[in-house]
Amino acid sequence: MTMAPLPVSHLRLKRAYEPAEPGDGLRILIDRLWPRGVSKAKAALDDWMKDIAPSTDLRQWFGHDPARWAEFQRRYRAELRQHGDELDRIRDLARTHTVTLVYGARDEEHNDAVVLRDVLLEEKKS
Repeated sequence: MTMAPLPVSHLRLKRAYEPAEPGDGLRILIDRLWPRGVSKAKAALDDWMKDIAPSTDLRQWFGHDPARWAEFQRRYRAELRQHGDELDRIRDLARTHTVTLVYGARDEEHNDAVVLRDVLLEEKKS
């Protein structure tokens, strides 16, 4: 059985340092570490899913080096296979709500949220 795809418009990415907006819908921090200098009130999060973040070893190895991007994506996707329940939870929420994946990285193109969004938008076959 194939699940219905998520509406792409329901899954957004946003840096933790950008102000929360009503259009963000449900805001989920997907980093293992809390973003420096961001208060809980300013973050305006609905959830913090640390376990879905890249492992400490993978995060430190990557170091946000774009030259390691392709390998980081491959390794992080492999780690995400161990987090089916968390992925399903986000997918379920995004089928009916806007969900914003909140992250702390400066680089908006090479970070874990980009990989996570791509994985979530791929068809899941049950």
